[in-house]
Amino acid sequence: MPGRLPTESDFASTIKLSITPPPSSQQPTNILILLHGLGDTNVSFKKLGQQLSLPETACIAVQAPMPLPFDLGGFHWGDDMIFDQNTGEMDVDTGFKTSTIIILDSIIREGLIRKCGYKSREIMIFGFAQGGMVGLQAAAELEGEELGGVVSVGGALSLSLPLKALDKRSKTPVLVCKASKGSAVSDSAVSKLKDAFEFVEIKEWKRNADGMPSNREEMLPIMQFFARRLRSTRGVPAGSVELT
Repeated sequence: MPGRLPTESDFASTIKLSITPPPSSQQPTNILILLHGLGDTNVSFKKLGQQLSLPETACIAVQAPMPLPFDLGGFHWGDDMIFDQNTGEMDVDTGFKTSTIIILDSIIREGLIRKCGYKSREIMIFGFAQGGMVGLQAAAELEGEELGGVVSVGGALSLSLPLKALDKRSKTPVLVCKASKGSAVSDSAVSKLKDAFEFVEIKEWKRNADGMPSNREEMLPIMQFFARRLRSTRGVPAGSVELT
């Protein structure tokens, strides 16, 4: 039996999220979880899900659990808040234990798999910067199963990733998009990704800093990754079995 379209009541009331159904009343064969970057909210990623309009795919834009200080208005995924004394900027990597529990346990295992009937292979994650770090950590900590895939734009694995997650490489395929200059995804970060995941694809964009895809050329590898990993029931005869 395919999974059903999730509703907000399938998830803990403490988690703020928005759900976008598949286009034109299609069956929600897949789920794409969207995780925004530091200082943002789920609103912009709800719009992203609507713009992507992926076939047979429901999008869930999740808001990070921790508000920024000083009434700045945005949210962050970190366990702590540390500011660089030289630049005044927030440290992006302060551990993601709380956020990983929210994504992996509350949303994926409890909500999507147990309540809505999805298999882990039918669930994908797209995250930007700090949101990408959370998506990668959730996939790395999912023991014995694989997600449909993780796309991380400008986000690497956290330095606080539990060593247990590196015991056995995850089968979840990963696409990481990074800037050719000034990226938060360093060469050592790429090495760590390859220690944690069996299938890692790195796409380097010709730009000076990480950011969301801004043109067709940057978006193309992401859409190709979705095309390879999203499942489809349209045009498949009833009773047939997909081979993987």
